Amino acid sequence: MVTTHNPPDSLDRPEVKTPGSAGRALRDRRRRATSGEGRLGALLVSPTLLVLAVVVLYPTIVALKDSFYGTPGLDPRTGFVRDHDPFVGADNYTAIFGAAGDRFWNAFWNTTFLTVTTVTLETVLGIAMALIMHRALRGRAVVRASILVPWAIPTAVTGLLWRWIFNSDGVANALIGRQILWTTEGFHAKVAVIVADVWKTAPFIGLLVLAGLQVISKEVYEAARMDGAGALRQFWSITLPLVKPALLVAVLFRTLDALRMFDLPYILIGAQKTSVETLSMLAQDQAANVRFGPAAAYAVILFVYVFLIALAFVRLLGADVVPRRHKEVAA
Repeated sequence: MVTTHNPPDSLDRPEVKTPGSAGRALRDRRRRATSGEGRLGALLVSPTLLVLAVVVLYPTIVALKDSFYGTPGLDPRTGFVRDHDPFVGADNYTAIFGAAGDRFWNAFWNTTFLTVTTVTLETVLGIAMALIMHRALRGRAVVRASILVPWAIPTAVTGLLWRWIFNSDGVANALIGRQILWTTEGFHAKVAVIVADVWKTAPFIGLLVLAGLQVISKEVYEAARMDGAGALRQFWSITLPLVKPALLVAVLFRTLDALRMFDLPYILIGAQKTSVETLSMLAQDQAANVRFGPAAAYAVILFVYVFLIALAFVRLLGADVVPRRHKEVAA
């Protein structure tokens, strides 16, 4: 007689957890937690995104639309004055490559030159200011306040102040012993704008670098001194690498701000000055002369220019500006 044994029912089998199933369960829990945090984060930043959409996205879309329209005037087909802006397509953009684009390219190179020069000088002076403010010396609070005062002054007031300094009989000419008309056309007008802008905004970079210096442990410098490292060696090997993230953020902010420079050269030197006219000044001048199409086109080009600079900056130096996410891999 043959006895047959039926296999036990699957419900009676003990559940065996394999390493793979445990890893999948852990990843599922992490995925649910991450999705919950993502929804909470989206909810918290939604008011900010709404404000940005109103004050940034909508004006950008309107400017892009207006850039495809020309200025009202005589219609060559009818001989009558148009009562609306004619649609010209991409003519406002292609015009910059013709004879009418000389003023645009002059403003473009002025913007680039002033940005590179001012940001470079501000970075060097800002680091020096941060090192001075970081030192434990008597009256450090007074020193910090005196360094940060120029940054706190409104730009319009700064422009008026330096306009008085660079006047024909002002302080600048009295110091150098020469009569230079700083607020007229010429390279000296660029120098006046650079000096005023560096004086005002170098403390901003110094403030951010100072924040980076505050988190560096003193034990690091003590260990370096015990190894025989001098002050210059400590700066290049310890200070500069450790403050690099804060410094890069400061340089990025200042670069984007300098590319949009308008109020300081406008007040210090004046409007329609070829030596210092920037893209922002050119766009404002076109809008003031009721040429809204070209003005919108210049504004869009400036927006794209600033966006590309920011994108290149983050792509090239993003590893230092944005912390990397470390992925956990389940064994």
